[in-house]
Amino acid sequence: MDSRQYIYLENCYGAKNYKPLDVVLERGEGIWVWDVEGNRYMDCLSSYSAVNQGHCHPGIVGALVEQAKKLTLTSRAFRNDQLGLFYEEICRLTNSHMVLPMNSGAEAVETVIKAVRKWGYREKGVPPGKAEIIVCANNFHGRTITIVGFSTEKQYREDFGPFTPGFVTVPFGDSEALKGAVTPNTVGFLAEPIQGEAGIIIPPAGYLRDAREICSQNNVPLIFDEIQTGLGRTGKLLAEMHEGVEADVTLVGKALSGGMYPISAILSNKDVLGVFMPGDHGSTFGGNPLACAIARRAVKVLVEEGMIENSLNMGEYLLSSLEKIKSPYVKEVRGRGLFIGVELKPEAGGARRFCEMLMGRGILCKETHENVIRFAPPLIVTPGDLDWALERIEAVLKG
Repeated sequence: MDSRQYIYLENCYGAKNYKPLDVVLERGEGIWVWDVEGNRYMDCLSSYSAVNQGHCHPGIVGALVEQAKKLTLTSRAFRNDQLGLFYEEICRLTNSHMVLPMNSGAEAVETVIKAVRKWGYREKGVPPGKAEIIVCANNFHGRTITIVGFSTEKQYREDFGPFTPGFVTVPFGDSEALKGAVTPNTVGFLAEPIQGEAGIIIPPAGYLRDAREICSQNNVPLIFDEIQTGLGRTGKLLAEMHEGVEADVTLVGKALSGGMYPISAILSNKDVLGVFMPGDHGSTFGGNPLACAIARRAVKVLVEEGMIENSLNMGEYLLSSLEKIKSPYVKEVRGRGLFIGVELKPEAGGARRFCEMLMGRGILCKETHENVIRFAPPLIVTPGDLDWALERIEAVLKG
């Protein structure tokens, strides 16, 4: 079968909630993927940062195969030999006290909402049914009913109500607005250290430190959603580390398995996750031995193979190189590590057509919020790889 036939099958039988580029991929290795016709492309999206370690990293594949031959699922009705090891290793690495594994990023967000609400009622003394969580405008934390209910993106909300109450929205990056929104009923502040789906929006310097101080002064758990920004993407293990900040709860996922298997985790102090008792929360697949074995290896190779440092160095090189491109279409280039957005001027006609042109030159990336091209290659990318890509990106952006 050729690409047209595969695309026909998707269009014929699949729901229409995605608008992918018309490339049909069948194989990946490192930073490269190949379509069914054998054409090679550099992956500059990394499955929204899920394959930070590169496609089909042999060490992670080995862990998957080895564990799949032994034991894949026990449910949490029983213990398994991978879970405790995963707990210890991820907590030591991130300076966390407790961890709760789930399957997807959205599940991690839903879990922390439950946890801080119960914490608020049991520990802070918030009146029943009055708990409030502060969130940021232009946030993206997932697609569940509760999560889209506190989104400010019209399409994410339209025709999906009624929504879960209990959320207060403030502008991202505005410390005074955050301070003014805190009340005795506030049980958490949930934010992305860098807003990804909004277009790689970096807050003003000091904002994360301000958030930490405001939350500490008001006995409010600080929650950072690092599902996209974490695990090396921004040039640090966690993006919050750029300002020397430690959240009360940090959410990770995506690259936690190197793209091999769904797993996410809530990394917390004992105050927040300590409120959960048997029966309060759970997941059939959460914490299964296959996911834990894969995650252990995925995190190990990320650290031991220097991918985090490479993200910082290659990110600086890519960002500075993109800034030097003289294009009539580019409004701004911004990013941290290998998490970079190129915002186009309105007269450029949208980012989609540029992504399609880049695909024609062997580079796969995706438009974000209509006018932003996101560049986020795997963290193993080299200067030579980037030079190859930059030559093609410059040709496209110059028109």
